[in-house]
Amino acid sequence: MLVLLGVSAAAAAGPGELLQNQVSSLQARTHQALLDLYALDTRLQRAQERLTSLRAQADRLRQQQILLTAQLSATKHTLKVSEVQLGSNLRLLYKQGDISTLAVVLGSQNLDEAVTKLDTLSSVTKQSQRFVEATSSAQIRLVRLRTTMRTRRSTIAAALRAAQQTETTLAAARTARLSFISHLRAQQQLKTSQIATLQAAAKRVERKSNQIQASAAIALTDAPPASVAVPVTAPAAGGQMLTVSSTGYSLPGHASTGIPVGWGVIAVDPSVIPLGTRITVPGYGEGVAADTGSAVRGADIDLWFPTLAQARAWGRRTVTITLH
Repeated sequence: MLVLLGVSAAAAAGPGELLQNQVSSLQARTHQALLDLYALDTRLQRAQERLTSLRAQADRLRQQQILLTAQLSATKHTLKVSEVQLGSNLRLLYKQGDISTLAVVLGSQNLDEAVTKLDTLSSVTKQSQRFVEATSSAQIRLVRLRTTMRTRRSTIAAALRAAQQTETTLAAARTARLSFISHLRAQQQLKTSQIATLQAAAKRVERKSNQIQASAAIALTDAPPASVAVPVTAPAAGGQMLTVSSTGYSLPGHASTGIPVGWGVIAVDPSVIPLGTRITVPGYGEGVAADTGSAVRGADIDLWFPTLAQARAWGRRTVTITLH
């Protein structure tokens, strides 16, 4: 696996682009979660309005119940008075017995007394009839009122329970969505911080690479003209061809440029192969000039291997590499 961290901006693009893609994905998920939250807020508001309306209805129903209780009390009192009056009228009629109109006239001393007695008997009879009708009507009305109030109370209570359950469910969903959004934002901040760390590391490595390259250029200027002889062949279609002596090595840690060692990290002489150069090595694969060494001089390169056995298997061999 080729590791291209920090040698240049292009070398840092791999993990940087991956983190940036993750940040973009987190931003998209956060946006979708916010839309879900807005929908939940709307539904929760409607549920709360429904609950407020039902509570107002329940309050009005309680007021009606208080009024109905007062009406029931008054009606019961009227019934008792009616029953007492009806009882008195019945007793009066019972004492009078079955009296005909003729008997009343003949038993009276004059016409006025007869008329008065007849009016009294008729009034008592009508009044008794009204008492009976009022009592029956009041009893029917009380039964209807009780049934209606019981039905309305049951309906509103069920609606209240359903509205409260809906509000509780939506509030819990809203809390969970807020927690999810906070989690996404924390992840986004973490990825952004990692990107900033990678960018800072890339800049440090780039500065280090520039320093090494500058030192190599100064050393090349100060060296005798015939000190370095590099056999360079004609440029190939994919880049410049160069025959070098390659050696396998396996050491943990970081390269001289500051990046972690890994497959594809190649140690070079910066005066011959500039740091950051992409290199194709036959039998090894793609790599990048990302390390230096005191023993790497001229047309020499060192190839990093993950195990000592692989490095020994490569040994030291001459290869013609391609510089890109």
